[in-house]
Amino acid sequence: MRSRYSAYAMGRLDHVFRTWHPRTRPDEIEPSAGLTWVGLTIGRTEAGQPGDDEGVVEFEAAYQTAAGPGVLRERSRFLRRAGRWVYVNADVT
Repeated sequence: MRSRYSAYAMGRLDHVFRTWHPRTRPDEIEPSAGLTWVGLTIGRTEAGQPGDDEGVVEFEAAYQTAAGPGVLRERSRFLRRAGRWVYVNADVT
Protein backbone atom coordinates (compact mmCIF):
# COMPACT_ATOMS: atom_id res chain seq x y z
CA MET A 1 0.00 0.00 0.00
CA ARG A 2 2.74 2.43 0.91
CA SER A 3 4.62 1.78 -2.34
CA ARG A 4 1.47 2.45 -4.37
CA TYR A 5 0.79 5.69 -2.49
CA SER A 6 4.40 6.80 -3.01
CA ALA A 7 4.16 5.94 -6.70
CA TYR A 8 1.00 8.05 -7.07
CA ALA A 9 2.64 10.91 -5.15
CA MET A 10 5.77 10.79 -7.34
CA GLY A 11 3.91 10.30 -10.61
CA ARG A 12 5.32 6.78 -11.08
CA LEU A 13 2.16 5.38 -12.61
CA ASP A 14 4.14 2.52 -14.16
CA HIS A 15 4.56 1.11 -10.64
CA VAL A 16 0.86 1.60 -9.91
CA PHE A 17 0.03 -0.30 -13.11
CA ARG A 18 2.43 -3.18 -12.33
CA THR A 19 1.04 -3.59 -8.80
CA TRP A 20 -2.61 -3.72 -9.95
CA HIS A 21 -4.13 -7.17 -10.51
CA PRO A 22 -4.41 -7.71 -14.29
CA ARG A 23 -8.00 -8.90 -13.91
CA THR A 24 -9.16 -5.55 -12.43
CA ARG A 25 -6.73 -2.89 -13.65
CA PRO A 26 -7.72 -0.38 -16.32
CA ASP A 27 -6.04 -0.33 -19.72
CA GLU A 28 -4.36 2.98 -18.85
CA ILE A 29 -3.75 5.05 -15.74
CA GLU A 30 -3.75 8.80 -16.27
CA PRO A 31 -2.36 11.37 -13.82
CA SER A 32 -4.85 13.69 -12.18
CA ALA A 33 -3.91 17.22 -13.23
CA GLY A 34 -3.53 19.63 -10.33
CA LEU A 35 -3.67 16.92 -7.66
CA THR A 36 -0.84 16.66 -5.12
CA TRP A 37 -0.77 13.83 -2.58
CA VAL A 38 0.43 15.15 0.79
CA GLY A 39 0.07 12.37 3.35
CA LEU A 40 -0.88 8.77 4.05
CA THR A 41 -2.30 7.32 7.26
CA ILE A 42 -2.78 3.57 7.48
CA GLY A 43 -5.71 2.68 9.70
CA ARG A 44 -6.74 -0.93 10.05
CA THR A 45 -5.31 -3.97 8.31
CA GLU A 46 -6.68 -7.50 7.97
CA ALA A 47 -4.42 -10.43 7.16
CA GLY A 48 -1.68 -9.64 4.65
CA GLN A 49 0.99 -11.30 6.75
CA PRO A 50 3.60 -13.85 5.68
CA GLY A 51 1.68 -16.99 4.80
CA ASP A 52 -1.51 -15.08 3.87
CA ASP A 53 -2.72 -14.85 0.28
CA GLU A 54 -5.17 -12.01 0.87
CA GLY A 55 -5.12 -8.76 2.78
CA VAL A 56 -7.11 -5.59 3.37
CA VAL A 57 -5.79 -2.11 4.16
CA GLU A 58 -7.93 0.80 5.33
CA PHE A 59 -6.26 4.17 4.86
CA GLU A 60 -6.67 7.90 4.48
CA ALA A 61 -4.67 9.73 1.81
CA ALA A 62 -4.58 13.51 2.06
CA TYR A 63 -4.35 15.60 -1.09
CA GLN A 64 -4.31 19.18 -2.26
CA THR A 65 -5.98 20.66 -5.35
CA ALA A 66 -6.65 24.20 -6.56
CA ALA A 67 -10.05 23.88 -4.88
CA GLY A 68 -8.41 23.09 -1.53
CA PRO A 69 -7.43 20.11 0.58
CA GLY A 70 -9.21 16.77 0.70
CA VAL A 71 -8.94 13.24 2.02
CA LEU A 72 -9.52 9.93 0.22
CA ARG A 73 -10.71 7.19 2.58
CA GLU A 74 -10.49 3.69 1.17
CA ARG A 75 -10.64 0.01 2.12
CA SER A 76 -8.36 -1.74 -0.39
CA ARG A 77 -8.16 -5.45 -1.13
CA PHE A 78 -4.89 -7.12 -2.11
CA LEU A 79 -3.96 -10.63 -3.27
CA ARG A 80 -0.58 -12.31 -3.31
CA ARG A 81 0.17 -13.28 -6.90
CA ALA A 82 3.41 -15.03 -7.87
CA GLY A 83 4.82 -14.05 -4.48
CA ARG A 84 3.99 -10.33 -4.82
CA TRP A 85 1.11 -8.29 -3.41
CA VAL A 86 -1.19 -6.74 -6.00
CA TYR A 87 -4.11 -4.37 -5.59
CA VAL A 88 -7.47 -5.88 -6.58
CA ASN A 89 -10.16 -3.32 -5.80
CA ALA A 90 -11.49 -1.04 -3.09
CA ASP A 91 -14.46 0.52 -1.39
CA VAL A 92 -14.16 4.28 -1.09
CA THR A 93 -15.67 5.39 2.20
